[in-house]
Amino acid sequence: MIAAGFLRQCIPHSAGGENAGLIDTAIMAEELYAVNASVTLTLIGTVLGLLPVLIGGTNEQRDRLLPPFLKQAGAPLAGFCATEPGGSANAASPPPGEGVRTTARLSGDRWIIQGRKSWVSSATGWDRRGADVLSVLCRTDPDAPPERSISVILVERPASGLVFERAIASVGHRAHLLPQFGFQGVSVASGNILGSLGGGLALTAACFTGAAALVGIFAVGLMRAAFEVALDFARNERRGGIHPIIEHQAVGFGLANAKMAIEATRYLCWRACRAVDLQSPGAEELAIEAKVFGSETAVRVLTDLMRVVGIESYDHALPLGRLLLDALALPLFGGGNIGVRRRRLHANLQRPEYDPLAACSEVEV
Repeated sequence: MIAAGFLRQCIPHSAGGENAGLIDTAIMAEELYAVNASVTLTLIGTVLGLLPVLIGGTNEQRDRLLPPFLKQAGAPLAGFCATEPGGSANAASPPPGEGVRTTARLSGDRWIIQGRKSWVSSATGWDRRGADVLSVLCRTDPDAPPERSISVILVERPASGLVFERAIASVGHRAHLLPQFGFQGVSVASGNILGSLGGGLALTAACFTGAAALVGIFAVGLMRAAFEVALDFARNERRGGIHPIIEHQAVGFGLANAKMAIEATRYLCWRACRAVDLQSPGAEELAIEAKVFGSETAVRVLTDLMRVVGIESYDHALPLGRLLLDALALPLFGGGNIGVRRRRLHANLQRPEYDPLAACSEVEV
């Protein structure tokens, strides 16, 4: 993937890559995800791990860290270490809530990181000794309110004290590493803060806005792959009757409903990507809607297409069951639809200045 230049295609021109915007990434991600979700998620997980550097890093940090990811050689990995065992839906919770439980204590000119993370794509690397670059969400001030107490700290490989605990046995994405691991006294330079000290929640939100729209595109890739299988099956199978089953109205309507859902989801996601690229006022809302709508639509459409195909869809000789297992993750990761994404959308709706038409606008800033 890297030798073919796909990682460079995800890094912006301004940082030395070949990406002109999030729509470019979305088109590429759909093509790849429709073929192999696990490999694609490894690629996009590395892009997410680099986003804090791209968005909040200094020129020195970008110049130092990005060159290995811009080469079309090797297999560098990056990860965004946000989620913790026990969940992170309440990362911004004030006391007595725990919020972010991983801590970073300044000792002289070094940050000492203690804590545990999980569900972070490829974070422990190919050899369990850590990815090349980890962006780690930490509590850096135990006494400040959450909006000033949480930071993103850069951990570079090799990092003594990064301890692999287990590879999560996920339902889908079976060829993608999702580790649970710990930071046991990991020491990094004081200058490894990404963005501003205490500004970690804002930087995380900025990184995950674009990522939300891409989860919707992942849904499109899975639905598209399933639709092609179901369409071919319906055109060629008679199931003991005279005509191919596509001539039956129930089958035809089922396929038509699936195709409409795919197109609606794709264009909502592209609209969200364009809004993110233009920094439009409604970008966050559209990205959340693309993620929630796309991920939940994929689970429904894949289930419906399995009904069209019938019992053969329950056999791994066809890919529909595997595609459904991959789709089940989409409402849950990248900010769960219940614990994170709908809550954020709800909070936006509650703001007195909320404009229902903001998502329709395209204002370049």
